[in-house]
Amino acid sequence: MASKLTITKDDQYLFGEGTHYEIYKKLGAHPMKRGRSEGVYFAVWAPLAQAVSVVGDFNQWDETAHPMKKVGPIGIYEVFVPKAKVGQLYKFYIVGFHGEILYKADPYANEAEMRPGTASRITDIQYAWKDQKWMETRESFDEKVSPMAIYEVHLGSWKKHPCTKEDEDGFYNYRELAHELTKYVKEMGYTHIELMGISEHPFDGSWGYQVISYYAPTSRYGTPQDFKYMIDYFHKNKIGVILDWVPAHFPKDAHGLADFDGTAVYEHADPRQGEHPDWGTKIFNYGRNEVKNFLIGNALFWIEEYHVDGLRVDAVASMLYLDYGKQDGQWVANKYGGNENLEAMEFLKHLNSVVLGRNPGALMIAEESTAWPKVTGDLKDGGLGFSLKWNMGWMNDFLEYMKLDPYFRKYNHHKMTFSMTYAYSEKYVLVLSHDEVVHLKCSMVNKMPGELDDKFKNLRAGYAFMFGHPGKKLLFMGQEFGQLQEWSEARELDWYLLGEENHKKLQGYVQSLLKLYKKYPALYAGDNDPEGFAWINANDGDRSIFSFVRQSPTKRNHLLFVCNFTPVERPEYRVGVPRKKQYKLIFTEEGIVEPKVYKAQKQECDNQPFSIAYPLPAYGVAVFQF
Repeated sequence: MASKLTITKDDQYLFGEGTHYEIYKKLGAHPMKRGRSEGVYFAVWAPLAQAVSVVGDFNQWDETAHPMKKVGPIGIYEVFVPKAKVGQLYKFYIVGFHGEILYKADPYANEAEMRPGTASRITDIQYAWKDQKWMETRESFDEKVSPMAIYEVHLGSWKKHPCTKEDEDGFYNYRELAHELTKYVKEMGYTHIELMGISEHPFDGSWGYQVISYYAPTSRYGTPQDFKYMIDYFHKNKIGVILDWVPAHFPKDAHGLADFDGTAVYEHADPRQGEHPDWGTKIFNYGRNEVKNFLIGNALFWIEEYHVDGLRVDAVASMLYLDYGKQDGQWVANKYGGNENLEAMEFLKHLNSVVLGRNPGALMIAEESTAWPKVTGDLKDGGLGFSLKWNMGWMNDFLEYMKLDPYFRKYNHHKMTFSMTYAYSEKYVLVLSHDEVVHLKCSMVNKMPGELDDKFKNLRAGYAFMFGHPGKKLLFMGQEFGQLQEWSEARELDWYLLGEENHKKLQGYVQSLLKLYKKYPALYAGDNDPEGFAWINANDGDRSIFSFVRQSPTKRNHLLFVCNFTPVERPEYRVGVPRKKQYKLIFTEEGIVEPKVYKAQKQECDNQPFSIAYPLPAYGVAVFQF
């Protein structure tokens, strides 16, 4: 509990410059002691307000009880409220620029009232961390040469409490989730968990992408301390944590950031620059220093205060293009007449340089769906400076191919090979995320053609191809066991399906893939090195078979992949191999198998001097170590 807290001239100067990276320690609500009096210090930025006061449980929501004093020209208001205490609800009562009366939640609040309530809650976020060893090790983490297999999770619908009544949400608490998720993720073999929608949001159906309180973990699953406990527990069990983070837009809810003091504070005043017509949301004003500071401070807050290991930055394309999702007349060109958002570009560069500069081993991952150059490029080289980028091109092509009846795959063979033409232009994560299993797109297994058994065989072959392809890996929850229904945030995954053989088998297969992936550096250490991958045959469209080699930088334990995407068995399939070595079959469509050795013969095949022949089943997969 701080004994002295006040906004200094230095604070105002740095905030006005956009470089007060720990501004969240000053703005917001902070329990403290002044003299002999214990209470809470409140501070808020409302530059064009006529007057501001704080209202809450501590003053019966009386707007005259605690008027706030404006400090300096920048528009920060502060007040110390004796006897206000942790757990009490509050809002800022603002007389806006035009005289309007506004009741606003605190933009820097560390906790929010459980929806449908809209107030902020006074809280104490101090916590005794036990993950020092993880944090020290993290400093030397290098994603370029390390395995990353990410399990994307929506906490509210991963599992729900049994016997939940109709008027209950059935949510597990962060502490319960820590234990349940850790057990499952460790058993399966993922290296990281990516959490959707943690910052406080009013509407469950937004999945957390319509944020109201950027500095508050959602109260749906517990307190800030509960959330810290969960991160701590993941770290204790060597599981990295990535958080979805949404700096691209925010909702128009009356208690939120929109028109904060009766004017556009966080957004652009011109709706052509400040609104997404398709999403019905506001766009942050990346040219305003205090707004950039709010966002960069928030990214640092999650990584430094909550020990999160990385942020997956949502909707980066919508930030980079001024005309994203807009018709003619709905947007304004930049000063050069182009559609690039120059202010957003500078903001992202600033963000990545500060976050990664201050936190070695942390990750900044871009969800960017276009061919914008150098998203993961070095800042010195004109890049945006992200650590990794979601590979949406691969995902679209892969799913388009996998949905096809096997008969038509031969005409679309290029869909599976095209991604290798740009595989080294960025540092990629291959993703099959929540977005692919909602809005009538079908669950992953139901995208596959054929009868139920065929669907599972198709999916197993597809997953093997994905794990062999360069790039880090991400699967959304439920995809690992063949969830049949589309995902909905309102219900838990269909865990009962694991009582059926196909589902149990798929889960075991993904577990085996994860084991294989982490065991062999060939599958991850050369992701960004063209030497790490070579096609054996990229042109066998007639048979819809792909064969390629992943080469290990250690020069040992290279892997040869063969994937058959038709229901046609090849009893004597011959594949070209680069060397006259022994090729040990270690993995098939059944998962990890007892190794079987095949000796290369001097028989040319696939433009290789040697080859091996072996039986390749329908939808068969073969991984050979050599």
